[in-house]
Amino acid sequence: MQMLLNGGFEQELIQSPLNYTGGKYKLLPQILPHFPPKIGTFVDLFCGGANVGINVKSNLTILNDINRNLTCLFNTFKNLGDNSLKQIDDIIDNYGLSQSSKYGYEYYNCCSNSGLAPYNKDRFLKLREDFNNSEDISYSHYLMLYVLIIYSFNNQIRFNRQGEFNLPVGKRDFNQKMREKLCNFIDRLKFINCEFSNFDFRTFDIERLNSDSLVYVDPPYLITCATYNELNGWNEKEEKDLLAFLDKLDSKNIKFALSNVLRSKNKENKILIEWANSNNKYKIINLNYNYNNSNYHTKNKDSVTEEVLIVNY
Repeated sequence: MQMLLNGGFEQELIQSPLNYTGGKYKLLPQILPHFPPKIGTFVDLFCGGANVGINVKSNLTILNDINRNLTCLFNTFKNLGDNSLKQIDDIIDNYGLSQSSKYGYEYYNCCSNSGLAPYNKDRFLKLREDFNNSEDISYSHYLMLYVLIIYSFNNQIRFNRQGEFNLPVGKRDFNQKMREKLCNFIDRLKFINCEFSNFDFRTFDIERLNSDSLVYVDPPYLITCATYNELNGWNEKEEKDLLAFLDKLDSKNIKFALSNVLRSKNKENKILIEWANSNNKYKIINLNYNYNNSNYHTKNKDSVTEEVLIVNY
């Protein structure tokens, strides 16, 4: 259990129940101490799995992401609360998916090393087909999505250009650790005052923000590639538009904190570096962390990713 002094009090750090690529949970002990001690409105502009937004003390937290499926899922968890667990279990039962925490791996003629994919594959594909063909937008629809995520490859999230969930089946199921993460996440959602939105950053309404607000920005990284930005891509235009958006926040005396990388695998984000150095008010804070599920850390020191937090306060 990680605890962190947040806004003057010690608070347990809650991990998202979504294995979202680039999630910042392990970086929270380095990121959160750089946030202002008192925040009126906190905006997690590219919230993803919401690891940051769920752990910030503020009067109001806005979880925003262009992927509507994400925020609708969070809204489902908040409104259904603990009833989410029962409905998730019902979906698992209805599709006959494995429950290794109850019955173990041998019950399904599987072992922990090779995983549960052989047993779950056809059942998972049926669930995926039903979800993709469904026009329902009720809470149950988004809980079907969560079950798909649980049983998908590496518990990740990916949609094709038609908006269909398209990951293959994975090795694991809804084990006790994942259940506990979801319970903690739901408890925190119920505790905080939060809203959900689906704006592109260029159309996000900043008029409701003021000098007590903080906008946290964790966009797709220009010089790296991941499943969360491969569909539409993230190119130099988006990068420049985002930096212009941050300049606009600064001109209105609205605080921001930007997560990004300056260099990675012998690549350099010159646009970002020049922008960060163009305003004496902007401060670059180096973070010491390399993602475990990547090849960022290599014997060649030039290949180590330089992850940073850039703030205007």
